[in-house]
Amino acid sequence: MLSRFFSSDMAIDLGTANTLVYVKAQGIALDEPSVVAIDNRKGKSRVLAVGEEAKLMVGRTPSYIEAIRPLRDGVIADFEIAEEMIKYFIRKVHNRSSFARPEVIVCVPSGSTAVERRAIEDASLHAGARKVGLIEEPMAAAIGVGLPVTEPMGSMVVDVGGGTTEVAVLSMGGIVYAHSVRVGGDKMDEAIIRHIRNTHNLLIGETSAERIKEIIGSACPPDDGEGPTLSIKGRDLINGVPKELVINQRQIAESLAEPVGQIIDSVKTALEKTPPELAADIVDKGIVLTGGGALLGNLDNVLRHATGLPVSIGDEPLYCVALGTGRVLEDRKTLKHILHSQSG
Repeated sequence: MLSRFFSSDMAIDLGTANTLVYVKAQGIALDEPSVVAIDNRKGKSRVLAVGEEAKLMVGRTPSYIEAIRPLRDGVIADFEIAEEMIKYFIRKVHNRSSFARPEVIVCVPSGSTAVERRAIEDASLHAGARKVGLIEEPMAAAIGVGLPVTEPMGSMVVDVGGGTTEVAVLSMGGIVYAHSVRVGGDKMDEAIIRHIRNTHNLLIGETSAERIKEIIGSACPPDDGEGPTLSIKGRDLINGVPKELVINQRQIAESLAEPVGQIIDSVKTALEKTPPELAADIVDKGIVLTGGGALLGNLDNVLRHATGLPVSIGDEPLYCVALGTGRVLEDRKTLKHILHSQSG
């Protein structure tokens, strides 16, 4: 009985930017950045910190300490570090119990390859999982936001994550059409960094770009004027000294035009390839936005204007994928056909 308590099954939203863990019968038990800090001294890598503590070190470490994000574009880029991160999160959720051998369901991008899915499954097994099931992110997002995915009607979800944007049309418990474009919060941050460097000769870091996006980020310029302003700090690339300047929302909207345009194009492509009967359902019910990127100012309005369809933002968009995966974990009998396993 004791070992069963320690091996509470869990659902993991293994994201490029953040990892969320849903524990059976408890709900979301962990929400931390997908970052691992490594100490490379003595010719051997040693994990120094994981999650929130590691993120604080990004861009602030001496040369021998490296802050690594083991996932890129929604898939594992560094297998060993990803394994250490998953192991740390499993142990943290179980209060560091070494008895934990949970059954785990992990989200994967719809566009991930068999090799990428195998890497996620293997990393989870090596990290201590007893059994691993995989669920595609747009399906998890749709379940988490309460769309009727098991019914014979079309639902459309656009999940804008850190590394990827997943656009999918779902019906009868399956994905009728899915398109995964490797554009998300990370590409938006990169676009902001690039714009400020090219326009103002100021170099800022990822953390600063993320802050700018959250405070004054917008998918379209303000209707009149320059919009809200924000004071930012960085390194002057001409003089090489720290510098502070004020930027406005119009500038940031202009910098985000390319990644936002790619998201719009992927949504239009999905609509073009949707069967007519399901398209009629989407006209009635509209498109639901999920993921952290759904919180970008005016993204729903821009999509509404581009498609002519109703667009809504799901409740708790940051948690939709984790909550949907958790619901599959809680209701395995009803929703088991939604799960995949690379090992069969």
